[in-house]
Amino acid sequence: MSVPADPIGILEDRLGYRFHDKSLLLQALTHVSYANEFPPEHDNESLAFLGDAALSLIVAEHLWETGRDETVGVLTPRRASVVAGENLARWAEGLELGPLLRLGRGEELTGGRAKRSVLATALEAILGVIYLEGGLTAARTVVRRLAVW
Repeated sequence: MSVPADPIGILEDRLGYRFHDKSLLLQALTHVSYANEFPPEHDNESLAFLGDAALSLIVAEHLWETGRDETVGVLTPRRASVVAGENLARWAEGLELGPLLRLGRGEELTGGRAKRSVLATALEAILGVIYLEGGLTAARTVVRRLAVW
């Protein structure tokens, strides 16, 4: 799997967002296995934590706006479906994140670039960076561009 000449530019085009801090984006693309092999690199898990929270809020907001008459019993599983790892992995595949990931040797050898959990975490981390840089408005714009409601 080869990486394009300007992978960050291509990712930015697909997301419709320009990153200001490329080091944060690099962290978002860094799996824990890589960070463990190359200290003092930081992995993407804390950014994924933040991105997951922002994503959940954005999805809840959208579902509330479009389904105000629905009960919580209907809205909650819909939100869970949208933010589920399998769904996020599909979004990540559409963005072709796999080739951009920084993986440790073991993760690379076991097919980490195609692992659903690795892809979903990277996407959440990228959303975390977008939230940090551009706030909820920027994150909302990207999520609405990616999401299939």
